[in-house]
Amino acid sequence: MNRFWQAVLVLGLSLGGLGQAQSQPIRVGFIGGLSGGFIQPEPPRIVEAYFERINAQGGIQGRKLELYVEDDKTDPAAASQAARRLVDSLGVVAHVGSASALDCSVNGAFYAQRGLVSIQGTGVDPLCFRNPNISAVNTGPFVATTLVLQYAAQTLKKEKICAFFTQLPGLEPAYREAVAEFEQITGKKILLQDYSYKPGDDPTPLVLRVRQAGCEATLFAGSDAFAISWMNAALAQNLLRATQWLFLPSTYTEAFARAMGSRANGVQVASELEPYLGNSPALNDWRELSRQNNIPLTSFSLASYLAAEIFVNTLKTIQGEITRESVTAAFKRMRPYRTPLLGDPYTFGDAPAHRSNQSIKMLELRDGTYRLAYPGWIRLQRSR
Repeated sequence: MNRFWQAVLVLGLSLGGLGQAQSQPIRVGFIGGLSGGFIQPEPPRIVEAYFERINAQGGIQGRKLELYVEDDKTDPAAASQAARRLVDSLGVVAHVGSASALDCSVNGAFYAQRGLVSIQGTGVDPLCFRNPNISAVNTGPFVATTLVLQYAAQTLKKEKICAFFTQLPGLEPAYREAVAEFEQITGKKILLQDYSYKPGDDPTPLVLRVRQAGCEATLFAGSDAFAISWMNAALAQNLLRATQWLFLPSTYTEAFARAMGSRANGVQVASELEPYLGNSPALNDWRELSRQNNIPLTSFSLASYLAAEIFVNTLKTIQGEITRESVTAAFKRMRPYRTPLLGDPYTFGDAPAHRSNQSIKMLELRDGTYRLAYPGWIRLQRSR
């Protein structure tokens, strides 16, 4: 065989291999709580529904998106094993929409080592916001803490501000940093901060401290279930009007509103995205996609939907083959992604840490429904 035909054969084999690679599905990973202490079944379903819609439209570069879902079981060992199956065994190009209580702390260093980016739907632990390869869509409980306290001081004009935090492993230092950031921004000192509440405790002694201390505004940081217990104790002690009660985005649920009904009118909660129970047109596509696939509407689902949208739009910017390397490079150079679902543009970029969402909306509970307590976004201000 002469050199000409050898070159033709090599070129043909190369193109054949390229065509085979381009026809294979694009594998994407998701890690979340499907069992254990942090259960959120809706996020992987909405990401899968979003991908299926893209596939029906022809996919990305003619390739289908294929989602692989792993349950972290709210267990560090299970979360570690799940990440290694997805990244090393299945070879996913990225993680999209993950909603986990411990994925970032357990697997963040591993993702950086493997050059994999995670467009986190819901970041919970502090390391979701301190990793070069993870950028969460949501605000997270710590920036949200600073923002709610800032809102109490600057918008509500409260002077005596108190905060109570649910005692959960590893979170107290980050909450303390959030309070310190509030004090730097406003120049005000928090009157009282307490980290002693444990899940299952009777909160009555703590809510009585609110009256004893003369708190004008009081933040409680905990899940909606803990917030229901907290407010039931406050109502039993006739403390609804004793202070302006404030809660983090984890309390913004239909369950909390139903449990409170008209008994807790005036209580305010934060939303880290466009309020999912609101009537903004920006929610229409997510709602319709959820309806078509029988997926309950939750704030976690909305965050993962947005993560999928950002991921797909970033993939469309890639020239050439879509691989883990090209996906990571695309996110490292991506421009800020603007959407009415967020108060700030979503960013990734080549930075050592990411916390692009630094805004919340405040809602007031009224007769079992939520209404806007303030007309716009509350944005994090710079420290003095």
